[in-house]
Amino acid sequence: MAKPSFQRRAPTARSVAADVLVRVLRDAAFAAAALDAELERNVQLETRDRALATELVYGTLRLLRWLEKRVARHAPRGLGSLDVHVRAHLFLAAYQLLALTRVPAFAAVSEAVDSIRALRGDRVGGFANAVLRKIASEPKPDAAELARASLASADPALAKAIVESVGEAAALRLVAADESPPLGIRVENASARDRWVARFREARPDAVVEPGRVSPHAVLVRGAGRVTELPGYEEGAWTAQEEGSQVIALALGAREGEAVLDACAGRGNKTGLLAARVGPHGAVDAADLHPQKLERLAEELGRIGRRPRATFAVDWSKGAGGVTGPYDRVLVDAPCSGTGTLRRRPDILLRRSGSDVRELADLQRAILARAAALVKPGGRVVYAVCSVLRDEGELVVSAAAELGLAPAPFDADLGEHVASRDATSFRLLPHEHGTDGYFVASFVR
Repeated sequence: MAKPSFQRRAPTARSVAADVLVRVLRDAAFAAAALDAELERNVQLETRDRALATELVYGTLRLLRWLEKRVARHAPRGLGSLDVHVRAHLFLAAYQLLALTRVPAFAAVSEAVDSIRALRGDRVGGFANAVLRKIASEPKPDAAELARASLASADPALAKAIVESVGEAAALRLVAADESPPLGIRVENASARDRWVARFREARPDAVVEPGRVSPHAVLVRGAGRVTELPGYEEGAWTAQEEGSQVIALALGAREGEAVLDACAGRGNKTGLLAARVGPHGAVDAADLHPQKLERLAEELGRIGRRPRATFAVDWSKGAGGVTGPYDRVLVDAPCSGTGTLRRRPDILLRRSGSDVRELADLQRAILARAAALVKPGGRVVYAVCSVLRDEGELVVSAAAELGLAPAPFDADLGEHVASRDATSFRLLPHEHGTDGYFVASFVR
């Protein structure tokens, strides 16, 4: 078999998507990171092509196992002998033929066949042409069938857990994601949000810019190109943060002058919002398992003019490290399956299994127990996961009483659309709130 040719034509949305799929299929790369890297490498792509590349990657991954079966129907010898480049192009073209309406069938077939022929020669190109023409002649499935196909692409135990947690209708809407989610922006000064909406619209007249629905800081942007080139970024007036993530930080109810711990801080999006809430006379400590994330956290908070009091590299499964407290409030945004982020991370359907969820639930209980022990009597704890699964939500916090925690209404004004005044937990769901999916619970020690 001929070796791949690396002589590249000008990049297109489809060629970028194919490169990302190859990395996911061959190297088990995370799709979001691989896509960001390819888009950064191909800065000459126009905004609409960047959006199309994103849709092609996420849509194909969302339906990957179903697409494999549809392609395999027309490959008598199976797909096992095909290398990853050929399979990536076949799956991308099948997605365009079966799930998209705005890409003409002849164009999808032609582009895929030309790419495969350039990579693997006329014989393999002819095979691809025959397969894709047969798929193009088949009826397009409707939206309901595509949603069921997405859910069927998950590990069966994981799919069952999603349905049992939120119901079949919500589960199908969660995995269907008929469009890519917007970029979430958190403006540091919530009272200035409308002015920033106007500035973004002026700077990117072809983009869609809207205020968020559940966070007073949120601006939602589609089709704006490279985020770091929007006005206000260099001045630290805003940062990129998904809207539901903003709500989690707000749910802690941090007050001026308090001492707060962000126990699973990651790169610090929620840490920055907490630091703004406690002000110059308060203190926010940030902990995370990964030191490199804490380094990124310090850089990002410096850009927006915030500083954590201290950062701690902590493996909560083994202990509290150097974190001593006591704190007025602790936020535990625990590592999880990520099933609430399927609209922006569809490869989770291919990565996660039911056994993963059980192991994660054990870790979540351990983190909650150790972090909660650092809260003052009468202090507040908020537990959150970007998951819709009961195993990582209700079942994890069901033993909170053993940790000295009592369910308590949220000490924050989140709005009735998010949680009633007496609610001690809530879920965010994409089709109801426009955010990623989360479970969030509030406690007092």
